[in-house]
Amino acid sequence: MVLDKLGNALRKGVTKISNAIFLDKKIVDGIIKDIQRALIEADVNVELVFQLSQKIKKVAYDENIKGIDKKEQLVKLIHDEIQNILGGEKKELKLPKKAKILFLGLYGSGKTTTISKLGFYYAKRGRKVALLGLDTQRPAAMDQLEQMAKKAKVPAFIDKKEKSPEKIIKNYQKELDKYDLVLVDTAGRDGLNKELISEIKSISKATKPDYTILVMPADIGQAAKTQASEFQSALNIDGVIITRMDGTAKAGGALTACSETNAPVFFIGVGEKIHDIEPFNPESFISRLLGMGDLQGLLEKVKSATSEKQQKRIEKSLAEGKLTINDVVEQTKAMGQMGGMDKMLSMVPGMSNKKIPKEQLKKQEEKIKHFEYIRDSMTPEEQENPELLEKQTSRIARIAKGSGTTTTEIRDLLKQYKLLKEMVGMQDQLASGKLDQKMLQKMAKKFKGKVKF
Repeated sequence: MVLDKLGNALRKGVTKISNAIFLDKKIVDGIIKDIQRALIEADVNVELVFQLSQKIKKVAYDENIKGIDKKEQLVKLIHDEIQNILGGEKKELKLPKKAKILFLGLYGSGKTTTISKLGFYYAKRGRKVALLGLDTQRPAAMDQLEQMAKKAKVPAFIDKKEKSPEKIIKNYQKELDKYDLVLVDTAGRDGLNKELISEIKSISKATKPDYTILVMPADIGQAAKTQASEFQSALNIDGVIITRMDGTAKAGGALTACSETNAPVFFIGVGEKIHDIEPFNPESFISRLLGMGDLQGLLEKVKSATSEKQQKRIEKSLAEGKLTINDVVEQTKAMGQMGGMDKMLSMVPGMSNKKIPKEQLKKQEEKIKHFEYIRDSMTPEEQENPELLEKQTSRIARIAKGSGTTTTEIRDLLKQYKLLKEMVGMQDQLASGKLDQKMLQKMAKKFKGKVKF
């Protein structure tokens, strides 16, 4: 999980507060030291860490706040302040019906890979996406964009011989007009210099983008503040995408640095696979760190892993208030494609801090394959109404024999069905914003005992 140490420290701190009979100075100082250490290891600005420490002390030592009220205020303070440090409210890319996004970034930022991931992300959400390659500086840039576009299953418009980005734009203009979202790759440099600024301004004038986005890696930490400020000043960037969030302890520094410069973080890259990109929502992010999961993020990831046809079928099932075994099998397969069960679990309330051995995760992923065999051995009536299997257990024995699986695996599938049904039932609450912090904590306890390995 991203920022694992910080998440552990925050969860331990909240648990200590909740379990303490009295919040004495020794307990409070211990909690503050743990949080300070984790934030500094995550490369968060020391001044921000100090400010948070002072706010925690102010509430903890306030004699006018008594007992449970003080505990609740302290937990809420930690939640809200860390969320503010990470960026406050979610900033969205509100794209018009036809849109262009221009991407900037220095060498090694992961710009080309990010563009293809974003192409995949929006294509899964019904957009007609095209990638345009204008990096004429780096020899392998066009080849890389072409290969990544194939993975994303979207077209890439490139010209390996032409050295003028403006001519490439002109040559493909009519073709690009057929698409409602065009993602534009540009050349990078070792640093922001006059040559790069001039080239980007020229490309921007020719493409007229709706958004100009800077791509930078999380491992630059607090240096993100300088980079974001320089690009913002020179090229009027609208926001940032941070890559490599999964592989560095400095991710906290990059996030907080962007927040300090008022450069909104729109997306974060969380792995190497084509679907390993997610909208950055500080509230969901801190919820995951605190072990309360991120159901909205989980639903978003499932959208990225399922086809548009599957999505429409499942949405119809949900609208009718009915979930079938077919839906469960497709969703569990989708979760397996999202980067493994460990990433999926980090979004389930109560499971983000549960350490599952790799062997167990592998077994669980193999078990998902067996779910298909079980489904295929069920009658249409059983697929539509899985509750029949619990009422008439002889059906379970028959299905086990026909699918070459065990009765235990069939019962595991039924548990998965019940769990998904409960999660689906919460979608209205998610959409209406009725799921507050207390509700998430209750859900965390509820799901913790239900997801078994």
